[in-house]
Amino acid sequence: MSKKKLYRPNVAMIIVSNDYPQKKEIFIAQRNDLSDIWQFPQGGIDDGEEVIQALFRELEEEIGTKAVKIISEYPKWISYDFPPKIAKKMSPYKGQRQKYFLVKLKKSAKIDINTSHPEFSDYKFVEVDDALNLSASFKQAVYETVIKHFRDEGYL
Repeated sequence: MSKKKLYRPNVAMIIVSNDYPQKKEIFIAQRNDLSDIWQFPQGGIDDGEEVIQALFRELEEEIGTKAVKIISEYPKWISYDFPPKIAKKMSPYKGQRQKYFLVKLKKSAKIDINTSHPEFSDYKFVEVDDALNLSASFKQAVYETVIKHFRDEGYL
């Protein structure tokens, strides 16, 4: 298996509320399978699926809406390794290769995490630095890199 194949293709979203840019709070959700771990919505890209298609599909699957506007895209793919406990469940992948987007909820968006296959038990909008403090340690470097980019570009 090639190095590229060792990383599961994935799309991830940093979601700002429909009060953006007046409020620059971002959405985080608490995983229902890991205690006190919060994250941005994300999910695998299916074979043959375009990244943007995956973005809207994952939004609907995870937070019950795809009513968003894309504000910006992180310019590169970024990867992280799974911790050993998670890597066993995700075999043959050793991590994820992600494409990040900054998206804004439309006024019509209604968040509903009680989807057909719920991944989250709770959600909230928080200050950017709070999101970093609540996230899983193995994702923090990626979160910091992507958030820094969006800050440097003047979005956050």
